[in-house]
Amino acid sequence: MKRILVLLAHPLIESSTINRTLVEALTKHDQTTIHNLYQTYPDFQVDVEQEKKLLLCHNIIIFVFPIYWYSTPSLLKEWQDRVLEYGFAYGTKGNKLHGKTLLCMTSTGSPESTYQSDDNQGSIMKTLLMPIEKMAQDTGFNYIEPLTLYGSRTAIEEDRLTPHINHCLNKINALLSEE
Repeated sequence: MKRILVLLAHPLIESSTINRTLVEALTKHDQTTIHNLYQTYPDFQVDVEQEKKLLLCHNIIIFVFPIYWYSTPSLLKEWQDRVLEYGFAYGTKGNKLHGKTLLCMTSTGSPESTYQSDDNQGSIMKTLLMPIEKMAQDTGFNYIEPLTLYGSRTAIEEDRLTPHINHCLNKINALLSEE
């Protein structure tokens, strides 16, 4: 049976309706472990060995985080820097994550138009998340196209939150049913 590890990286999850509601929906899968990085490591002292153990016993890893100033929250970057070590995640013997799936579920406070390139040739979100995509390639993850809820500040009033969460759950169900 496949197991899901949700790495929640939101420094203010208690005040976040969007990410908190998404994470609550993700807990409906019995095989899901929710791991709140800011709750676990308020001092940023990541327990590398514990994090490796979590990664090893899950098949699907989901990063859930808001985009802050066109980047990830700082603790998610700290987690990557510390946990994804040479010899474990990459390098000649660093194959422990090969074949696992990585999916990012992000949210932005600003509307999608804020994330369009100046020449209107598409979204810059792919560029913003390129470091995670490259990390996934370098560590052997199967990187799945991210799911982003733009304009989260108005998502509830505009009835966009429930469809987004349903889309996320459908994506997870599809990943769980893949052989």
